[in-house]
Amino acid sequence: MGDLGEPDCVFCAILRGEAEASVPCEDDRVMVIMDIGAVTPGHLLVIPRIHAMGLEDLDEETSAHVWKIGHRMGRALRRSGLRCEGVNVFLADGKSVGP
Repeated sequence: MGDLGEPDCVFCAILRGEAEASVPCEDDRVMVIMDIGAVTPGHLLVIPRIHAMGLEDLDEETSAHVWKIGHRMGRALRRSGLRCEGVNVFLADGKSVGP
């Protein structure tokens, strides 16, 4: 499953099964979860199954797979019953820094 040994990483905890998440899709490289702080209906996060602080921490194949699954999820949202006027795709790279 990759390196999920970061004790303070909420995403590693979700991947280890130690934290709850609603998982609409997963495979051997990524897990898609519903964001608990959703900005819009259908707000999803595609997380790699390895701990990565930044984009440079991912190999090219995993990085490309994250985007491929994001594309599929966007298509699924558009075809779903959710009111979806558009799909935004963002890359969060690095650690959030508090005030």
